[in-house]
Amino acid sequence: MRRIPSFPALRAFEAAARLGSFARASEELHLTPSAVSHQIRALERWFGRALFRRANRQATLTADGQRLLAGLSSAFDAIEAVCAELSPPPPSSLAVHCTPSFAAKWLGPRLPAFVETHPGIAIRLSTSADPLDLARHEEIDILIAYGRPPRGPGLTVESLGPEEIAALCTPEVARAAGSAGAFTRLDSSFSPIRWPDWFAHNGLPVPTGASGAAFDRGSLVISAAVQGLGVALETLRFARDELTAGQLVRLGAGRFESLSRDLHFICYRERDGALEKIRAFRRWLLDVEVESRAVPA
Repeated sequence: MRRIPSFPALRAFEAAARLGSFARASEELHLTPSAVSHQIRALERWFGRALFRRANRQATLTADGQRLLAGLSSAFDAIEAVCAELSPPPPSSLAVHCTPSFAAKWLGPRLPAFVETHPGIAIRLSTSADPLDLARHEEIDILIAYGRPPRGPGLTVESLGPEEIAALCTPEVARAAGSAGAFTRLDSSFSPIRWPDWFAHNGLPVPTGASGAAFDRGSLVISAAVQGLGVALETLRFARDELTAGQLVRLGAGRFESLSRDLHFICYRERDGALEKIRAFRRWLLDVEVESRAVPA
């Protein structure tokens, strides 16, 4: 059996001696100052000698206290080092930025799978509808850009894959639409794909009548379509759940063609391309994108 005093008493002494204060030691150890003082007095009784000189509410180390601190410092350093070697590495933080709709309709529901398979990477997700310049935002590791792919020196940009953009509405609205122009068009303010593009693609004239409501997020346009407010021209990447559930259908039941565009882009700094957290998230994004397209909508 090892003949040493209690470890809590030694730890209280080491903290008080290292920090030069019983109060600061109590904060570090989450104890009361009186508890720290009690531990140190118990240690002094065990050794049969004073370790601190107490005068005028101050405590300074005696020669014996200095000798004990020197030995404990080396021992605690060794304990800390071996514990650090055996402990799992701290999570590597990965800051990802995208649009609110992409986060809510596509990325967010799939992120738990990434977290489960990559426990060593802590995701920090932020969103904004406004374009973001990675050159000015060093705090962001990966940007998932929407619309036009960003350009710039030292920037790697890769498409997340083609998307189908279709005219979507409830079955009731689809039945009520007598012709290509006889429906209320819902607009998405930030979408690069506009209704004139859809009409031109289908060889139809653009109706002269006013369109319906406009929204600044694709997720809101889809929600409005589900509520029966009109027809949304949106990517199936955001509407797959609503299509699967039968809340939305393609307008025209096959009479009209959808458009295909690359709308989302994975962006990161070239210098970070070799980082494992960047490589892991990029691989996962591309794999999940392929899997999501394999599910019929």
